[in-house]
Amino acid sequence: MSKLIKIAFVLLLIGCKTPEARRPISVKTGSFIDVSVERNKKLNAKEQASIEKLLKQKQLDYLASESGFWYYYNNKVENDTLKTPDFGDIVNFNYDVKSLNGSVIYSSEDLKTQTYAMDKEQLFTGLREGLKLMKTGETVTFLFPSQKAYGYYGDENRIGSNTPLICEVTVNSITPNETN
Repeated sequence: MSKLIKIAFVLLLIGCKTPEARRPISVKTGSFIDVSVERNKKLNAKEQASIEKLLKQKQLDYLASESGFWYYYNNKVENDTLKTPDFGDIVNFNYDVKSLNGSVIYSSEDLKTQTYAMDKEQLFTGLREGLKLMKTGETVTFLFPSQKAYGYYGDENRIGSNTPLICEVTVNSITPNETN
């Protein structure tokens, strides 16, 4: 009987062992993210160089925005009583879209006159931020790197992946939001 008690005691000790953490079969690193970051840095540098080359060729007084695109005024309104649009204001505008080499992707006739509720509707990032700089009657030419335009996916129609754009935009009117 004492052998039976010893065996039961040994089994009891073995059975009451604390659980051990399971180790993963394979360890994943951030290599995909690292590769993606490097690829995007190279793409950004390439686009930056193309845009800077274009800026030198055009010899116009382009301004660099805080948002990461460039622009110049074709027609600037100096009237201080006119304001730039605020959140919810209705902006009526026309624009066209060109590639950096100047070929037309969408003409203003293709795109027709647009009406946009500021920051309440979908519009690509660069154009949305660019409209915030404009007053009624102004025409501005914007140079957008691809991350401020349609980015990796393009517009799934005429604008390809990672395509920097030139847009000439004219603001026809800005109607203030009644709740502002």
